Amino acid sequence: MAKINDVFGKDLTVINIGLAGMAKSVSDQGVKVVDLDWQPPKDGIPRLRATKSGVGMDAANQEVVSRIKRGQAVLVGMGIARDVIPGMHDRMILHAGPPIEWNRMCGPTRGAVMGALIYEGLAQDEKEAIALVESGAIEFSPCHHHHAVGPMAGVVSPSMPVFILENKTFGSRAYCTQNEGLGKVLRYGGMGAEVYARLKWMETDLYPALDRALQTLPNGIDIKSLIAQAMHMGDECHNRNRAATSLFLRAIGPALARTNKDNEVLAKVIEFIDRNDHFFLNLSMPAGKAMLEAAEGVEGSTIVTVMARNGTDFGIRLASMPERWFTAPAGKVQGLYFPQFTEKDANPDIGDSTITETAGYGGMAMAAAPAITQFVGGTPQMATQNTLEMYEITFGEHENFTIPALNFRGTPLGIDVRKVMETGILPQINTGIAHKDPGVGMVGAGILRAPEKCFRDAFEALQKM
Repeated sequence: MAKINDVFGKDLTVINIGLAGMAKSVSDQGVKVVDLDWQPPKDGIPRLRATKSGVGMDAANQEVVSRIKRGQAVLVGMGIARDVIPGMHDRMILHAGPPIEWNRMCGPTRGAVMGALIYEGLAQDEKEAIALVESGAIEFSPCHHHHAVGPMAGVVSPSMPVFILENKTFGSRAYCTQNEGLGKVLRYGGMGAEVYARLKWMETDLYPALDRALQTLPNGIDIKSLIAQAMHMGDECHNRNRAATSLFLRAIGPALARTNKDNEVLAKVIEFIDRNDHFFLNLSMPAGKAMLEAAEGVEGSTIVTVMARNGTDFGIRLASMPERWFTAPAGKVQGLYFPQFTEKDANPDIGDSTITETAGYGGMAMAAAPAITQFVGGTPQMATQNTLEMYEITFGEHENFTIPALNFRGTPLGIDVRKVMETGILPQINTGIAHKDPGVGMVGAGILRAPEKCFRDAFEALQKM
């Protein structure tokens, strides 16, 4: 019997879409075999193409993706949360993820709430903070209900300075606090004198310096452009923001110098940003939020516009149902831990930072940031494979965010609930890990998949539209 190479030539490559063992006889003949990780559509999953009223889902999704890509997120200014965030008041605390009350909050969210109340001067210590919360005097609300986003615990209290991002194409605005850095910080549930002192310095020195500088920039700072540039420099703008932070510092540096009132304060502001590679995260997140909100309210769309976690629940919302949460228990992160900690110390998945994946970067763009695997675990090959897999569950590609290693292909954009259910592939997330107990802070970083139940419930709701 003739060998395969004798018939088809020596340069033949065979793609195997079955079990790896099925191609063994081919590879034994010296033929190059590429194994494709593929599985048939899941049984019992109907193919949705239109709503019951006849609205075409593909056309709706095309509109959603078009709006996201046309969005232009610009940092236009700063302000104090109570003064600029819609619906914020002096007795309100915003948090990450879907709605949740005190009795169901996880350790790091509780720690961040208590710390925020002490920072605000509403409580003298943790005991007073708990008593104040349990009295019913504090209102809790998700950041996402106020056009805001918050990393990890996501807590925003009334006195905190926030960035203001505007989508110049559609006019929507989004808000986020300043990034404290890693380790024992409020957003990871950290409490203590050093945490409050840092927050006060960010309020009294960092914020005024940045605010003065931004007031002299009539066109603001184009954050979308910085994200695109950073992805060509090894960032994915969720858990790796080293290049983006440097680009931001370069963009605002001259204005900081021109509006400087104290050289030592200026030096400390520059040092703080320079030493905090995650500083840009609190700009990339509201940029994603501002661009995604403009795509909400499109009837018939099956695309996810919110993915968020509060450390207890994981929730998603759709462009066609922007007011409705579909939730499931938050997942367990697989990752790398600081030396003194293990997975037994870890809280479940937490934070609004998955807005980056929803907007087409973050975990969707890991192929652009192979070095991120040193922070979250895995290998550079895994980072590339994660991105390639995400194309299977997204409706389009973001031509403004391109990946050099993939021949400048646009990032996967528009998580489509239908494709998630048809393929069984769940969105990939990379994230930080908070200690499960209040007051400790960050213990590591890692990766995980979004829970399937959110997408199954959303899919069932789509069938009834």
